[in-house]
Amino acid sequence: MSDMQKNDGMNYAPKGKPSPVVAAGEFAFAAIALDHGHIYGMANGLTEAGATLKWVYDRDRGKAEAFAKAFPGVRIAASEDDIMGDPEIRLVAAAAVPSERCGLGLRVMDAGKDYFTDKAPFTTLGQLASARRKAAETGRKYMVYYSERIHVESAVYAGQLIQEGAIGRVLQVIGLGPHRLNAPSRPDWFFRKEKYGGILCDIGSHQIEQFLYYAGCSDAQVLHSKVANYANPDYPELEDFGDATLAGDNRATQYFRVDWLTPDGLSTWGDGRTTILGTEGYIELRKYVDIARDRTGDHVYLVNRAGEFHEEVQGKVGFPFFGDLILDCMHRTERAMTQAHAFKAAELCLLAQEKAIRL
Repeated sequence: MSDMQKNDGMNYAPKGKPSPVVAAGEFAFAAIALDHGHIYGMANGLTEAGATLKWVYDRDRGKAEAFAKAFPGVRIAASEDDIMGDPEIRLVAAAAVPSERCGLGLRVMDAGKDYFTDKAPFTTLGQLASARRKAAETGRKYMVYYSERIHVESAVYAGQLIQEGAIGRVLQVIGLGPHRLNAPSRPDWFFRKEKYGGILCDIGSHQIEQFLYYAGCSDAQVLHSKVANYANPDYPELEDFGDATLAGDNRATQYFRVDWLTPDGLSTWGDGRTTILGTEGYIELRKYVDIARDRTGDHVYLVNRAGEFHEEVQGKVGFPFFGDLILDCMHRTERAMTQAHAFKAAELCLLAQEKAIRL
């Protein structure tokens, strides 16, 4: 991974080992709206799983040309319509400005294609309601790139440990999601509340999704949430701190904190951590760095009845979500992620944002 990717979360695009689930040319997809660098990670995951990247389109042709250099063989479309009208395209991946993600998704679904958007998938509850209606009406998927779980090997491995019963029943999840701001490199929309939705809607979405997944919740309540702008008075609409407490429908609970306060001295863009408490043990993930000890990520610490364990899983687990998503689109199954789960995580981050006390 380049130093640029390591230092800037906006350009974080993990690469894994190719593990195709389809033959070359069997599953074609397109990339539209390259407003966030996560589109590169989304395209990496899909192409590594065997999908064929046929088209790219962005209103800014320079962005499309840069993308085409990273993915040789992709064709630059003259308009969105070139992609929507192509019957070979099964899935459209996109990382639009957050407030525009839903509108694009509705157009994709109306065109008879599945949609895969960067998080956060919505900035308002009204958008979520319209996507729920459209998914029911068309039978198309509105999938979400919750990258801090599906594109982080330690997070994937934690899910496998939990399913194997390594820590018993999950009772509580603590999520810490600090990010480096790198304000001068950010686009204007990043600092506009109406465009990005607020910190709990945006990067809080990763944390809530992980809670629902690890604790096996189908629903939860937001008990308390807070936001603040502590250190960035030049950007009055930015929230650089947020936290929330949730209770799941199965009595599991969560506390999470997200912020844009990563200090310059950290060797990566954020010291993301997750601690998962079960009835028979606990897991701690140090996702991107083990500070002052090891600059590599994907450290998994496990304590249970058998003892204390530390595993470094980078390069060993892979990213099964992408292959599962391709097969789900082909067979109309829900192995990668259920539609209900994707929408519920989105709903709860919007509610956390709406209820938040501004400090």
